Amino acid sequence: MIRHIVMWKIKEEAESMNKPEIMAHIKDILLALKGKIPVVRDLEVGESLTNGDMHYDMALIVTVDKLDDLPLYANHPEHLKVRDFISKVRLDRVTADIEV
Repeated sequence: MIRHIVMWKIKEEAESMNKPEIMAHIKDILLALKGKIPVVRDLEVGESLTNGDMHYDMALIVTVDKLDDLPLYANHPEHLKVRDFISKVRLDRVTADIEV
């Protein structure tokens, strides 16, 4: 199995929302992807419980069966809608894809 891990630093204000509203919306729209993208076996998202210079505000973990499934997830129309919104409200993003 492959775990696709993404972390974001979120803007204080964007898209007529403040940071807590943005993060709640991101969580909602990501969780709504469950069951819509066939290759996704599991999807977890949450806000960081800690903060500091090296911390990110939110993290996403998507589990797929194999590395070849990641482009199917990344290019799925429902994911592209979510990615478009997040690109407008994030300051930074880091990712890692690991085999488990």
